[in-house]
Amino acid sequence: MKKPAADRILMFLKMRGEATSLLISAELSITKEGARKHLLNLAEEGFIQPSVKSEGVGRPTTYYTLTEKGLAQFPDTHAEVTVEILKSVKKLLGENALELLITDREKNTHERYEKALSRTKSLEQRLEVLTEIRSKEGYMAEWKKEGEEYFLIENHCPICAAATECQGFCRAELSNFQSLIGKEYRVERVDHIISGGQRCVYKISQ
Repeated sequence: MKKPAADRILMFLKMRGEATSLLISAELSITKEGARKHLLNLAEEGFIQPSVKSEGVGRPTTYYTLTEKGLAQFPDTHAEVTVEILKSVKKLLGENALELLITDREKNTHERYEKALSRTKSLEQRLEVLTEIRSKEGYMAEWKKEGEEYFLIENHCPICAAATECQGFCRAELSNFQSLIGKEYRVERVDHIISGGQRCVYKISQ
């Protein structure tokens, strides 16, 4: 069943970060008037917020982004339970036990991803497989190339609450990406949900 237009707009904004009514109309194949109506309703309900940007000559352009309420439509996976478990591990067993837990998860994840990537021969093939795996895990991943640089983009973090409680998860993921993509490339996180970004973005360069 096709999702209602409002839900599709929220998903599109989650993936893009921000967009104009014209872009939303074109990408989602709805009329300009229909897009504006849905955007107005979503803004009134507190799911999105408009911001006006001046882009040189001509009238300023209105962009729409998700609010905290809008972002909450893409929930963290078992957030409360996960955070409580992490706090208990830290309290009962200490920081070292928590680090061992993260290291074990990192190792298992690396082995699983490495197996999936075993037949890839190029960076683009690796990114294609990685984004497919990560999307299945709830990260809404995609990749793109700009000039000589590549970007792995994760539009959602299904373990955000856990990562906020213990940022070792984020460190482990960056380490895994560096290892899986290869030593001949440099992988750096240039945007980070935990630090207030709309998404996590990894830049890949030589």
